[in-house]
Amino acid sequence: MKQCPKCSQTYSDESLNFCLNDGELLTEFQQEPSSPRFQDPSPATMILDQSRVTNPTSWPASGQGSQPGQVTPAPYQQPGGVPFAGVPYAMAMQSTGLAITSLCLGIGSLTVGWCCYLGVLLGPAAIITGAIYLVQNKSNPAQYPGRGLALGGVITGIVYFVLLALVIIIYGVAILSGGLR
Repeated sequence: MKQCPKCSQTYSDESLNFCLNDGELLTEFQQEPSSPRFQDPSPATMILDQSRVTNPTSWPASGQGSQPGQVTPAPYQQPGGVPFAGVPYAMAMQSTGLAITSLCLGIGSLTVGWCCYLGVLLGPAAIITGAIYLVQNKSNPAQYPGRGLALGGVITGIVYFVLLALVIIIYGVAILSGGLR
């Protein structure tokens, strides 16, 4: 569409170049777009050729080749990249509770254990729970991955008893030598 800048007459004939009323050169007429808040921002329509399946049950076995268009599920993997034998990652991580308990008891025996000799209870508990977890880790390392936590608990429990023995020996030598009365 074209419009005359002088008289604002609009012409739909694209072959006209001059206004028929006053002879002015016609310019391209551009309608002002309506405000964007009144426009319908409808998304583009997309037609899918087949319905989407979110949980297909007809996957081929892991050893068989897949057909074109089918997705073969990847095995679950832990952060190190070692695949689990059908055990989801979150389920395997739940079994580190005993190792975490061992480490917490060991740290508690070193820090709070000196108050009222509470470490005499926390130290052995850290050693025992850590040892139980290390045996489980040795039999199935994929399901029990927190070996370092259990080792930390066992070591801190042993360190408490070594330090306690040193304190008792130093205290006993001081009493026997007559330094403490």
